[in-house]
Amino acid sequence: MSAPFDDTTPRHVLTPSSLNRLVRDLLGDALPQVWIEGELSNVAKPASGHLYFTLKDSGAQVRCAMFKMKASALRFRPVDGMQVLLRAKVGLYEPRGEFQLVAEYMEPAGEGALQREFEQLKARLDAEGLFDPARKRALPVYARRIGVITSATGAAIRDVLSVLARRWPLAEVEVLPVPVQGREAPPAIVAMLRKASASARYDVLLLTRGGGSLEDLWAFNEEAVARAIHASAVPVVSAVGHEIDFSIADFVADLRAPTPSAAAELLVPDAVAVDRHLRQLQQRLATLQQRQLQAHSQRVDHLLARLQAQRPQARLQRDRERLQHLQRRLIAVLREQGQRRHTRLERLHARLLAQHPRARLSLLARRLAEQDQRLRRAITHILERRQTTLRHAGHALHAVSPLATLERGYAILFEADGQVLRSARGVAVDTRLRARLADGELPLRVSDD
Repeated sequence: MSAPFDDTTPRHVLTPSSLNRLVRDLLGDALPQVWIEGELSNVAKPASGHLYFTLKDSGAQVRCAMFKMKASALRFRPVDGMQVLLRAKVGLYEPRGEFQLVAEYMEPAGEGALQREFEQLKARLDAEGLFDPARKRALPVYARRIGVITSATGAAIRDVLSVLARRWPLAEVEVLPVPVQGREAPPAIVAMLRKASASARYDVLLLTRGGGSLEDLWAFNEEAVARAIHASAVPVVSAVGHEIDFSIADFVADLRAPTPSAAAELLVPDAVAVDRHLRQLQQRLATLQQRQLQAHSQRVDHLLARLQAQRPQARLQRDRERLQHLQRRLIAVLREQGQRRHTRLERLHARLLAQHPRARLSLLARRLAEQDQRLRRAITHILERRQTTLRHAGHALHAVSPLATLERGYAILFEADGQVLRSARGVAVDTRLRARLADGELPLRVSDD
């Protein structure tokens, strides 16, 4: 018997939107990203650019979506029935409450293993030096015979032949047919490369095919094909798939072209451009010849003028003119030298007259008289200045002299031993003193009156 319903239990009521949001968050946290493999069905790509499909196996299916940004990066076209590998986030489409996967990456099933095999082989061959740029050979500028190793019925050979015929009709092109897809392709390609190399018939080999999936292009990723390209005695150009496709053959070849048509353009020059270049060279050659003819003509004229100038009459005339010129120069030089010597003689004569004894004695006498006058004036001036100084010093000395003080009525008292009496204290009665006055001395005796 079931337990009775308890109305006191608090209820947490959800809306469909909140429930779907909760389930979406739980799925996103539990399974943030998964890898899943299955078969495509119900593939649809509306105008929005998004991709919608169902991924199924024998027991279940799940709705999937790939948004426009991711879907536009796919390198293949998904179709119903294709086996694919997805990297996706697990989620829930909330408006309908439908469980779905949001795909971020998609590749054909099995391509991941092939890609890993490709990378491993690439690393190994690179380590052996098969990709070394130093061993790659330059292509011939004007290839006379080109061997094209490809399918005889593919679009690639049509593109190559069309471009070669348009750009350089002089080249002889031989198609060396091989299968370019499937198990029989690698040994056939290897055999054809060896045969073409051994024949020494070709200036360059082109290994090419059109685009496709990684599986379609796998024949050009085989190690045997890579080693056959490396061993070829003839330069090899590889143009496999589209511009975004890279194969092992591309890395080993002497030159990789992005497409078969681009390879054809790299193999031969443009006939129109070569013709234009030849015309330019022809014009330059004609111009150069014309310039050389003009230069030679000018040189002949110059030599003729020199020859005419070397005639005896002309040489005699030149020598006569040169002799006359030298004579004029000699006369001018002699006249100039005579004038310089005459001028110098006059200058020396004037100096000699200036150094005559009579002139010098007269000059010295005048200088002596001038010096005597200057000396007398100096002595008189010095005596006057010293007399003035002495007179001023006498006045100053007399102003401070004791004699000047005595003339004003003062007297100086001297003791018997000649010492000046400076104080009345201590002078005994009957002590004899001398008084010095302005006009003489007087003897004195101290009394007590």
